[in-house]
Amino acid sequence: MGTLNLSKYFAGQNSFTFELIHQDKQARAGIVCTPHGIFETPIFAPVGTQACVKSLTPNQVTELGAKMILANTYHLFLRPGADVIADMGGLHQFASWDSSILTDSGGFQVYSLAKIRKVDQDGVTFRSHIDGSLKRLTPESSIQIQEKLGADIIMAFDECADPYQRSYIETAMERTHSWAERCLNVKSRNDQAIFGITQGGIFPDLRIQSTQFISSLPFDGIAIGGLSVGETKQEMLEMLNISMPILPVHKPRYLMGVGTQRDIIEGILRGIDIFDCVLPTRLARHHSAMTLTGRINMMNAVHTRDSSPIDRECGCYTCTNFSRSYIRHLITARELLAGTLLSIHNLYTLQKITGLCRLAIIENRFSDYAKSFSENMIDRSKQKLRF
Repeated sequence: MGTLNLSKYFAGQNSFTFELIHQDKQARAGIVCTPHGIFETPIFAPVGTQACVKSLTPNQVTELGAKMILANTYHLFLRPGADVIADMGGLHQFASWDSSILTDSGGFQVYSLAKIRKVDQDGVTFRSHIDGSLKRLTPESSIQIQEKLGADIIMAFDECADPYQRSYIETAMERTHSWAERCLNVKSRNDQAIFGITQGGIFPDLRIQSTQFISSLPFDGIAIGGLSVGETKQEMLEMLNISMPILPVHKPRYLMGVGTQRDIIEGILRGIDIFDCVLPTRLARHHSAMTLTGRINMMNAVHTRDSSPIDRECGCYTCTNFSRSYIRHLITARELLAGTLLSIHNLYTLQKITGLCRLAIIENRFSDYAKSFSENMIDRSKQKLRF
């Protein structure tokens, strides 16, 4: 999409818009405008949980081509606190990030991190995983916190649950629906978009019910929640197959917490526009490099005297300047630079994948691209040497 003139989509506006510009079967290419700029979809948003992408500066993240990052309400609520960030001018000024920001509502983190939690119809009481202090989040307080943080896109407060426990999933889904309405009712800032979140576990009828309900509300976008939380890949794809035909065509679709190369391709194939995941930087901290054809364990001894880059076809700073040998040396010497260089490479790889996907969609060849991508990953996985 290098020839697309984006200036007409953004003139310093103080609102959120989404335009679907092309569709190749279910795969979509679009343009999102926020008060802090524009980005093309499909997009992968690096996760900056604590208002920073781990091991990277904002300038480095920008140079990788990222147009939006994700920060987390739960974590920033606990530390340093929404009032501190508001007093410092909001997340953009606090974190020195000039482009778009999305904040998660905290619902998933309450489910996954809180030491003790008690859920009721009004909200969630939990003990902080940091110091054990008693805290509470409600739909109203989650939105109020996110308004103080000042992100461009905020999320409705939802309840995530074990995807296989149907009886509880039903209760959690009903709460999520009730909380979604309460989030809309309390939202007061016009310069922030708000996305609703669907739930329903791995149960088709509940997924349909939740998708229909959330889609009926006046959200600016729809997120598919409660996936990539323990279910199989096939179950996740089945839930996407069920959900996609129900979702509004002219609202962006966000698959939360998904970020492997193959999952991004499969999601785009089904009509997803936005992805986020901690995986690229987490893998970097565990010595793994992501490529267009799979992962490489950079700790392996086979790289000790390898003068080649991680990926000869990659144009990232890491691959244009450093060898596999050097990166493995940094890892074995426990130098922090190893995590930085691998994070740069991994995030660049996902930005490249989504860019190639956009181009394939515009040129009406995305199905062929997705098939070729999958075949290349399968071929690479059969290779034993160097990986």
